[in-house]
Amino acid sequence: MTAPELVLTPSEMRQADLEAITRGIPGIELMRRAGRAVADSAEKLVSGGGRIVIVAGPGQNGGDGFVAAAVLVERGYRVSLGFLGTLNRLTGDAAEAARDWMGEVGPAEDAPFQEADLIIDALFGTGLSRNLDGAARHAVDRMNGSGCPILAVDLPSGIDGDTGEVRGIAVKAASTVTFAARKPCHLLMPGRAFSGPVEVADIGIGREILAAKGGSLFANNPALWLHVLPKPGLSSHKYERGHTLVASGGATRTGAARLAARAALRIGSGLVTVASPPEAIGVNAAHLTAIMLKGCDGPEGLHAILQDTRLNALVLGPALGVHAGTRAMVAVAVQARRSLVLDADALTSFEGLASEFHGAFRHAPTVLTPHDGEFNRLFKGHPDMIDPESKIEKARRAAAYTGAVVLLKGADTVIAAPDGRAAINENGTPYLATAGSGDTLCGLIAGLMAQNVSAFEAACAGAWIHAEAGASFGPGLIAEDLAELVPGVLRGLLK
Repeated sequence: MTAPELVLTPSEMRQADLEAITRGIPGIELMRRAGRAVADSAEKLVSGGGRIVIVAGPGQNGGDGFVAAAVLVERGYRVSLGFLGTLNRLTGDAAEAARDWMGEVGPAEDAPFQEADLIIDALFGTGLSRNLDGAARHAVDRMNGSGCPILAVDLPSGIDGDTGEVRGIAVKAASTVTFAARKPCHLLMPGRAFSGPVEVADIGIGREILAAKGGSLFANNPALWLHVLPKPGLSSHKYERGHTLVASGGATRTGAARLAARAALRIGSGLVTVASPPEAIGVNAAHLTAIMLKGCDGPEGLHAILQDTRLNALVLGPALGVHAGTRAMVAVAVQARRSLVLDADALTSFEGLASEFHGAFRHAPTVLTPHDGEFNRLFKGHPDMIDPESKIEKARRAAAYTGAVVLLKGADTVIAAPDGRAAINENGTPYLATAGSGDTLCGLIAGLMAQNVSAFEAACAGAWIHAEAGASFGPGLIAEDLAELVPGVLRGLLK
């Protein structure tokens, strides 16, 4: 089975580099391997004898560029090298790599980009901590305006390695080659859009080192959770596959619950019931077949329904309404200690009341699924939650505070567990930006939790399957389509 893909922050990667050096790989050897990997990537983009312009910066990233330049000349390419700063200020391995370069060195900002078949961006790596200005900004602006494809070394210059944010200006790379593991900026927006396809080059830093220095951040793909995805056996029956309960809104607000319920059924929950206010029973009954229906008159009604312990997973929030009644239903659900997914109105009803969530979900598997607006409303007045630049850190802090898994939605959805594990989803599609999409996601997660998948793995699997289903349909997608696309995704995963 393929191991989950580790993602390392820049500081973790630096620690991994140091550990590899401690174990006997000299730093200059790591740099030479990285430079050769850059040259290998360049060869895939430009035929032999082509013109390559390399811009090198004053740090380790620049050292990789000097190594790549020397290797590419040996392989018959015409190489021009521009350097940002003064060569005599280079130190350590980068200085040694620069001494091995026998060609001319010109100013990076004046490099002949218009004459290139390929530009290699080795200006700044993961250590960038300020906005680009002056000559660096001018060089990046000229690179982006050249019309020439750009290969970024480690990450596009100007992108923050931790957050994916643009530091004033950033290189718009056609592709990126990074080393040992991807960094958060390769998966988080907008860094993902600036990086292009990312190739991970093996430079001899083993997985055991990467796991020891990082090991809590992952790319969200099937390798992370496929081993726990439910696979019914020949003797399986519906009562073994869990029973999901979805709370419905009033007579004019019933569709969201049905979307969630159908998704829970499609993902494999053995039974699914919609808990409906009395005035909405007729509306829901007209649309439900395999999904069952129970009358539920507010918090007291929910409490009565949950006396049936076979109802082991619950969705609260979609179109329930923003009011005290919804808060009371959440309290009932928390006391019942069932697997729980809270979204939409179940979060917005607690606007500015996040203290009521403090540690509230430590006793039962719970997933909170806010988008940025819902997150900010919930944690209003909690600067520790709102202020972090990194989406990963925001989700992790919220998970630790609440005791729930937090799925912070967006083009770069982040899923964080209270124990510090986190995953970044990267298969999202803009076609999911449609009414009811999030309701379907809630149902997928709850349906997996009903089948005893852990909250973190259910959230990760649900997010990936949801996005894969949306991408498989493409233009014209509406939320009603999503649940019907899930079986095709599951067939591909389980075959």
